[in-house]
Amino acid sequence: MFADIIPSHDIASFLLKFIDKLLDLIGLKHHSTLEEIIYVAIIVGVSLGIGWLVKKGIITGVRKTMQLRSTELAHEILEQHTLERCSHIIPPLVFLALLPFAFSSESHTLDIIERLVWAYVFVCVGIGVSAVINLAFYRYNKHENTRNLPLKGIRNVAIGLVWIVLIIIAISVIVDRSPAVLLTGLGAFAAALMLIFKDSILGFVAGIQMSQNDMLHVGDWIVVPSTPANGTVEDVSLSVVKIRNFDNTIVTVPPYTLVSTSFQNYRGMKETGARRIEKNVTIDATTVRKCTPEFLTEIVQKYPLLKPFVDNLETKKMLSQDDGGIRPINGTIETNLGLLRAYLCLFLTNNDLIAKDQQILIRLTDVTAYGLSLQVYCFTATTDWNKYEAIQSAILEHLTVTVKDFGLDLYSDSTLSVTSEIAEPEQKTAQIAATAHRNDNTSQANPVTAAPTK
Repeated sequence: MFADIIPSHDIASFLLKFIDKLLDLIGLKHHSTLEEIIYVAIIVGVSLGIGWLVKKGIITGVRKTMQLRSTELAHEILEQHTLERCSHIIPPLVFLALLPFAFSSESHTLDIIERLVWAYVFVCVGIGVSAVINLAFYRYNKHENTRNLPLKGIRNVAIGLVWIVLIIIAISVIVDRSPAVLLTGLGAFAAALMLIFKDSILGFVAGIQMSQNDMLHVGDWIVVPSTPANGTVEDVSLSVVKIRNFDNTIVTVPPYTLVSTSFQNYRGMKETGARRIEKNVTIDATTVRKCTPEFLTEIVQKYPLLKPFVDNLETKKMLSQDDGGIRPINGTIETNLGLLRAYLCLFLTNNDLIAKDQQILIRLTDVTAYGLSLQVYCFTATTDWNKYEAIQSAILEHLTVTVKDFGLDLYSDSTLSVTSEIAEPEQKTAQIAATAHRNDNTSQANPVTAAPTK
C-alpha cells in the first residue's frame, strides 16, 4: 500500500544486510526469529526518527513562513500545536511500510503486529482530526463568534463522534470483524449507554437550544435563583456551565438546568448601557401639607429649578402637570409632597449621570401603616457597579436632606426612643422604692429605742 510512497524494498534490503553483518560480527548464527526481533526494533527506531525529523521540518518551515509573511493563521497553527499532533501519524505509517519484509507472508506474528499498528494509526488519525477541529473552533470563536455563543459543547460532541467512529474501526481491525457487526452488538447496550452518557446528551441538547435562542454568552452576568450562581459566565462545556461569582467563588451548573428552569441574564442591561434605580422611601403622612402662596415663593427662591414648573401651573390654573413620555414632570403645587415629586423629576432630568433615553419617574406606591411610600425610578447612564452605587447613594442622600426643606419627614421608628424615655423614670422610681424597702428592712433588723415622752 505504501510502496509507491516510501521505497521500502530498498530500505528493507539494506537493513536486513546490516543485521546479517551485525550478527556475523558478534559471532551469532543467522536465526530467523532473532533477525525479526532486531529488524522490528531497528525499524521502530527508524520510524520514530523519521517522524521526529518530519515534525521538526514542518514546524521549522511554518515558523519561517510566519516570520516572512507574519500570517495570523500560522501563528494560530503553532499556538494550537496542530501540526505537531497531526504529525503523530508519520511513524506508524513508516513502520507499516517496512514491517512486512522482516516476516514471511504467512507469519502469524506479522498479522498481530500489523493489526496493533493499524489500531495505533487510527488513534493518531483521531488525534490529528481532533487538532484540526480544535483549530477550526478556535479560529471561528476568535474571528466570527462576535456574540460569544457557547459552541464548546458542539465542538466536544464533534470530537466525541470522531473518536467513537475511530475506536469502533480500530477494535474491528484488532478482532478482525466488520464494524457493522460491532455496531449491531452495541445496539443491545443502547439503554446502558444512554444512561451512562445521560448528562452529556442533555448538555448537548441544552447547548444547541441556548445557541439557537441566543440565551447565554461567555462573559454574561447571570443569576440562577435555584442555585448560588450569581456572577459572570466563564466557560460553557458539554457537561457544565462555569460561573465566577462576585466573591470569586466558582459555581458549576449543568446546561440542562439553565434550559429547564429560568435564570436572569443581565446582558440586555450591558447592551443598553443603563442600569435601573428603584428605591422606596417612606414619607411621614402627618407632615403632608397644602401649599400656600408664601410657601411656594419660599421654595422657588430656595430651588430655582422649580420656577418654570410653578409658574406654568399657576398661569394655567392647573392642579398638576404630567408631560407624558419617558421623562414626565409628574407633580403638583397643591401639596408639599406633590411639589417634592416635581422637584425630584426635574433634578433627575437635569442630572448628566442619569440616562435620558430611559424611564424617569417619581411616584407614590402603596400607603402603609408607616406612611406614604415614595419611589424613585430611573436609570443610570453607566452599568459600572462602583459608579452605579455611587450615583444611587448620592440621589438617596440628596432626597434625605431635601425633604426637610419641603416641610416633610421621612418615617423613622421612634418606638425605641419613646420606650427608653418612659422606662427611665420608671427605673428611677423602682430604684427609689427598692432603696426605701432596703432601709425599712435594715431598721427592723436593728431597732432603735425611742426616748420616752412625758
